[in-house]
Amino acid sequence: MKKTLAIALVLLMCFSVFAQGSSEAPAEKKATKIGFVVIGSENDQGYTYNFMNGMNAAMAKLKADGYDVELSVKREIGEDAGCVDANLALAAEGCEIIFNNSYGFEQYMQQAADEFPNVQFVSLTNCGSQVDGRDNTYNAFAAIYEGRYIAGVAAGMKLQQLIDEGKIKPEGAVIGYVGAFSFAEVVSGMTAYYLGARSVCPSATMLVQFVGSWSDPTLEAEAAKALIDKGAVMISQHSDNTTPATTAQERGVFHTGYNNDMTGVAPKASLLSCRIDWTNYFYTFVANYINGVENPSDYCGEMARGEVVVTELNTAIAAPGTQEAMDKAAAAIADGSLQVFDISKFTIGGATPTNEMMYDSFAAVQGNATYDGYFHESSLQSAPYFVGQIDGITWLNAAF
Repeated sequence: MKKTLAIALVLLMCFSVFAQGSSEAPAEKKATKIGFVVIGSENDQGYTYNFMNGMNAAMAKLKADGYDVELSVKREIGEDAGCVDANLALAAEGCEIIFNNSYGFEQYMQQAADEFPNVQFVSLTNCGSQVDGRDNTYNAFAAIYEGRYIAGVAAGMKLQQLIDEGKIKPEGAVIGYVGAFSFAEVVSGMTAYYLGARSVCPSATMLVQFVGSWSDPTLEAEAAKALIDKGAVMISQHSDNTTPATTAQERGVFHTGYNNDMTGVAPKASLLSCRIDWTNYFYTFVANYINGVENPSDYCGEMARGEVVVTELNTAIAAPGTQEAMDKAAAAIADGSLQVFDISKFTIGGATPTNEMMYDSFAAVQGNATYDGYFHESSLQSAPYFVGQIDGITWLNAAF
């Protein structure tokens, strides 16, 4: 079975294949149909847009390498029973692998997996399928907190420039963060971002407004406006649309984005974005499947493999020295001299944080992630599990 020790060596070998990417074409061409269930569409210019870019790039590379593959997509699917129907429909069409791209899809995907045990079902940005006892379900995520930290450095450099030029006072270095939900995925990312900003702008603080939706452009814009009204001069987001960026530009403040380069829609506000590049994962999962190589039940993408990406810096508005500061932080993360969740760099309630203060009790894999002086995010499972509410970040509304 997938989750037994009997396949541990196989999974280890498979991880190595993921690290390098499998490019060996199958001996015989065989049409393989791939399904994709997505919560939005490419029109969001954010979350689903980023996923579809990765999928389309992977399909193109598979075809170029001699694989006979087809793609079928179900768009604008809700986190409800309709997700079961979408997965069942794709399986009935003959899809042999079905990817699902939203956190709330997993329980519905698992129901479909029971109906089609010979189909491979992959839940992206989630964590339960790796331990659900099913042989045909998988999880994948990436160490996006590293990209968030780097984006935070760019934001902090801009805030410090505004202080140095006398445009704001040190206490005015306020970041406004539009968060979808208070899940570990959002809390981990926003905390990493704040720590990156504070590493170059020590007086920075952050206000967070949760909207209770992954993708609601109106709510995201309203949250950004509310944060700016409370003094935020830098807006960032863990939400699916570009409206926080355009709102920042309309209100004359700055912004960093997620999932897509948003400088095109807000060139006077948006500095850069960070995102996960899913191309390698999609390509390798499909290639492994076709070639008869078992895929790992849980996979975490890394910045070192180009799976966590920071988009090009908008030098027209970035503070001088920003690229150098980002490069320095990235190099330090890569060589291990900088740990994003270094517990000497933050407190919770005025105290040095413990594992119990930070580890998500709802994580699929439980364990101690706090040792050697830092919290080891995404080491026990790919999906984030940091939920600490650190000093310097204020939640403006109740958690969702």
